[in-house]
Amino acid sequence: MHEIGFIRDLALVMLVAGATTILFHRLRQPVLLGYILAGVLIGPHTPGMLVADAQAIDDISNLGVVLLMFTLGLEFSVRKLREVGIGVLLVAVLEVGLMLWVGTGLGQSFGWKGIDALFLGAIIALSSTMVATRTLKESGKQAQPFAKLVVGLLVAEDVLAIVMLTLLTAVAIGGTVHADAALALIGHLGLFVVVGMILGLLLLPRLVDYVAGFGRDETLLVSVLGICFGASLLAVQMGFSVALGAFLAGAVVAEARSVGRVLHLVEPLRDMFAALFFVAIGLKIDPTMLWQFALPALLIAGVVIVGKTLACATGILVLGHDARTALRSGLGMAQIGEFSFVIATLGLSLGAISDFLYPIAVAVSVLCMAASPYLNRSAEHLADGLAYVVPRSLRVLADNYSGWLENLKPVDDNAVLAAMLRRLLWHIAINILLVVTLFMIGAYVNAHGWDWFSQFGIHRDLRHTLIWACALFLSLPMLIAVYRKAEALGMLLAELGIRERFAGAYTQAIRNVLARVIPLATLFALALLVGALGSAILPPRGVLLSLLVAGVALAVILWRTLVKLHARLQAALRETLDKPEQGNSA
Repeated sequence: MHEIGFIRDLALVMLVAGATTILFHRLRQPVLLGYILAGVLIGPHTPGMLVADAQAIDDISNLGVVLLMFTLGLEFSVRKLREVGIGVLLVAVLEVGLMLWVGTGLGQSFGWKGIDALFLGAIIALSSTMVATRTLKESGKQAQPFAKLVVGLLVAEDVLAIVMLTLLTAVAIGGTVHADAALALIGHLGLFVVVGMILGLLLLPRLVDYVAGFGRDETLLVSVLGICFGASLLAVQMGFSVALGAFLAGAVVAEARSVGRVLHLVEPLRDMFAALFFVAIGLKIDPTMLWQFALPALLIAGVVIVGKTLACATGILVLGHDARTALRSGLGMAQIGEFSFVIATLGLSLGAISDFLYPIAVAVSVLCMAASPYLNRSAEHLADGLAYVVPRSLRVLADNYSGWLENLKPVDDNAVLAAMLRRLLWHIAINILLVVTLFMIGAYVNAHGWDWFSQFGIHRDLRHTLIWACALFLSLPMLIAVYRKAEALGMLLAELGIRERFAGAYTQAIRNVLARVIPLATLFALALLVGALGSAILPPRGVLLSLLVAGVALAVILWRTLVKLHARLQAALRETLDKPEQGNSA
């Protein structure tokens, strides 16, 4: 029987999950909640011990994490992140930061050790994408304005969750993290994400579309799952979690034209592995610990519901939306879920947190999941009650504020100019990010490949010279693009900012100066940034100056060629991000 132990445990989990789905559908309750409770009932801490093998439980949980994060990545996509808007992104950052701070303070007030308090803050900081989207879908409100704001906040939180997972991994391994270690870790994370996303966007969507062209669902599904597990393995090799690799793989595949077919094929697997994931969560829970920490769990659940509702609603209100929409958006975010469990599992598996924190996280999630449908159904009544309680002067002030922000939005010619400015700034920022990434890759190669260079007799100064030269010359297309975009930005700002009625006969001369100063200032700022980031691989001063002169000369000689090369790369990325999706059919 030992040979089929894992199959036996997996069969029991799936049987219980199937029965739970039917039961909780009849009870009109969130099925994810049922999965967790079912896991508790058949777990090793309950009489009967239907599933008791700890290794099998971990394997089931890890399998669920990979497929769950991959499908979340598929529904994330870079296109959706672009549509979120800077305002909603800022609200998400402030809300997650506030809840992290509140949760950490709450854990410290309980007398917990510092790392337990920090993990509690991280656990309650992130809302559940699965619970929120399923609640919206089941209520038939996913097309309403507040629902779009909720989805935008969830997309932004997905990005923040990846950053948080990486930092918490460092904290869990080292017991603490210093500022320099945190910055280095963020740098490595940024390097992995940026390089993975850029190379992935250039290669994988085309590969997926090519495979989809065969017209065979089996081939497409197996290929996509291969990408998912391959990316997870690569992330582990780089020192990150399987969740990060799977999520990034999903986000890249989501840019394929055939993503509709991929989602159609992966949806049954998503539901299956979501069931595995949430049942595995319940398998790890000791019901006696749930009872022992019931009071803290109730208090933390109340903090989650109230804190997230107020933080998100206030942020949405500040963006200029009406109070009713802001409240409904806040209530839609008032729960925790899959990322919280991944964070709790991370801390537990690395032995960083106390045993009681995991069941508390599950209890809080269960309470929030159970409350979420009722909160969303009662949103209108709560809004009416608040409108009755809030003084009329505050309501008038809020309405006037929303109207004022609406009037500030650019229209007609101003809207066109604003769009041009945003496009130029985005292009400059992306190219600067690519340049920074190349020099960070150089620093990474220098730090981790010095023994490989030494095998060829390449000493330190020569190694720095070779790496820095490669980074510089590979950056030339992006540096030229930054200069050209900054030049266009300077001309636009000069035309808008220098009016003839103020400058008189000097108008054109001042415009010309401003149009030249802005691109030069941009390149100077970029040089300082690259110098700071590449300080670990700077060659000797004389060699550095020679390389800079050679780089400038090469840029002048190959200007048109480099411009065309950059244009092709930009067109390839734009084609990937902007092309329409195919339907679900083959």
